[in-house]
Amino acid sequence: MSKVRFDRELIQRYGGRGPRYTSYPTAPQFHSGFGESHYVERAIRSNKPISDEDAAPPPLSLYLHLPFCRTLCYYCGCTKIITRNEDRAQRYLDVIQKEAALHSPLYDRSRQVEQLHLGGGSPTFYSDEQLGQLMETLRREFTFAPPEKLQCSIEVDPRTVAPERIESLAALGFNRLSLGVQDFDEEVQAAVNRLQSRDETLALLDAAREHGFKSVSVDLIYGLPKQTPEKFAATLETVIQARPDRISLYSYAHMPQLFKAQKLIDESELPDGGEKLALLELSIETLCNAGYEYIGMDHFALVDDELVKARESDHLHRNFQGYSTHAYCDLVSLGASAIGHVAHSFYQNEKNTNRYSEAVLAGRLPIVKGLRRDNDDILRDDVIQDLMCQGKVDFAAIENSFDIDFKAYFADELASLKPLAADGLVRIDDDAVYVTPTGQLLLRAVAMVFDRYLREPAPEQRYSKVI
Repeated sequence: MSKVRFDRELIQRYGGRGPRYTSYPTAPQFHSGFGESHYVERAIRSNKPISDEDAAPPPLSLYLHLPFCRTLCYYCGCTKIITRNEDRAQRYLDVIQKEAALHSPLYDRSRQVEQLHLGGGSPTFYSDEQLGQLMETLRREFTFAPPEKLQCSIEVDPRTVAPERIESLAALGFNRLSLGVQDFDEEVQAAVNRLQSRDETLALLDAAREHGFKSVSVDLIYGLPKQTPEKFAATLETVIQARPDRISLYSYAHMPQLFKAQKLIDESELPDGGEKLALLELSIETLCNAGYEYIGMDHFALVDDELVKARESDHLHRNFQGYSTHAYCDLVSLGASAIGHVAHSFYQNEKNTNRYSEAVLAGRLPIVKGLRRDNDDILRDDVIQDLMCQGKVDFAAIENSFDIDFKAYFADELASLKPLAADGLVRIDDDAVYVTPTGQLLLRAVAMVFDRYLREPAPEQRYSKVI
């Protein structure tokens, strides 16, 4: 069982800006020199086993970005489109299905899709009939694993979904649900333009259990305007009583220079640094005391959840959707702005939906940038994954995988870790680096030591704060 310890002084000292490490190298390193032809080559290459030890190529994971929302949440930093124009949304749905048809011939039909995630935006902007059309296309273009092996998840906006619709989503094949809550306090909701009924939201959790959903996750945000420890404690208590399998507790990153919607937030109503840390400390203590395990990087899960089991068995993985138990999948991502990961390469689609659609309708994959990883990238990714997911780096395991002398290869990094060890964030012995309970909340700061790209001058505002 992982432990986490809140240390205000160390969080303030190490809580600067840094990557979230949903990929390594991180997205700022993607470049326009990697395009459609490079992705096609890597996708075809991915149909071969990764190594001589593997009998078959890895299975697939699909992510679809559906960016439409009916109303604007002021805090949101996602790529989104606020509209009530259903014709526009249908045109996008038609295009993303055509994009699926461009990707699918690159992959052997023997490779099964073991994960599917619809994210947004609000995927439930679309009707059951539209989502059914989408699922039919995906099942035609790709080979889906049998239901017992398939993780099929969808992000749900409780303001747009009635409990009876959960049965329809289950009939379409979805077996995992992610509910956006953020905060149940009405003053906070009004301040961020997200009015959401507590009772209607909790009814969705009940409906998901009734209709056999294997996992239900709830998203919360701390650091929003008008939040106080007293009010947020009430939200936490409500969520705990509902007992979702997983809780994602995100820190609000106020960056109005990057996200225009955040300019609508009254900065004077935001908690200051000390108040925000108090919200975090309260949340960690409350959730851990209620039987939730801290997975890492904002994520909590009940002690019998598969994420906890994966962490304990060293099979936990981190990707663009957060923590996952499917480290071995190639990730094929569709939609405007979507990022995929195939055969040691990353690609990103065009963010502008008009240009995205123009490319697809012309028969081109809408890839505008990406990166093919070199051996050092792959090595460092393994180290950072081990830190983020297992809370340790075993020197011998890395040495056996990459034929290096860990202490010699990472001599500078181990020297840079010594101040963190002196402050109690990590423990270094002859065989491994261990993240301590105090360091768990500062995983990003620990991982940054191994990121070679951070040695290059770069504008700091591209990253959010570590805490």
